[in-house]
Amino acid sequence: MSIKVKRFRAQPMSRLLNIGRLAPLIDKAQLIEGVQQHLHQRLPAELAEHVFVGGFHEGKLTLLTDRAVWLTRLRYEQRLLLELVKQYPGLESTTGLTLKVRPIRPAKTPMRQPRHLPARAADELLSCADTVKDPKLRDALLRLAAHGRSNDSNKNNEY
Repeated sequence: MSIKVKRFRAQPMSRLLNIGRLAPLIDKAQLIEGVQQHLHQRLPAELAEHVFVGGFHEGKLTLLTDRAVWLTRLRYEQRLLLELVKQYPGLESTTGLTLKVRPIRPAKTPMRQPRHLPARAADELLSCADTVKDPKLRDALLRLAAHGRSNDSNKNNEY
């Protein structure tokens, strides 16, 4: 069995990110983030919270908004927006804006379906726990049986 010697030494991560296919992607992401901050600082507060930079492609900056109402407002403010974008270093040659609506939908929380343990089942678990010798299993059975007792006490307190 032979051990082959590696020709190249390990390279620092910063060098790997600056060369290769990730460098343009990282540069574009930093540009988009910078433009986003630039616009948020200079736009009126009520408008700024509804404007998001979507991308930059072939001299056009894509701006996203969450509702059609804000899209209409952005169309009226398009000249101002283009001036603000051209102020940002690296985007002086921007030829236009593409405006799009991308609704932000809140995450749906699943309906909570509480489970109830009947008193008879809790009694069975208690009797089973009394006969089990394994302490871990006995404790688990007692914890399960406690759910049935807490449900019964809640029902009694409700009435």
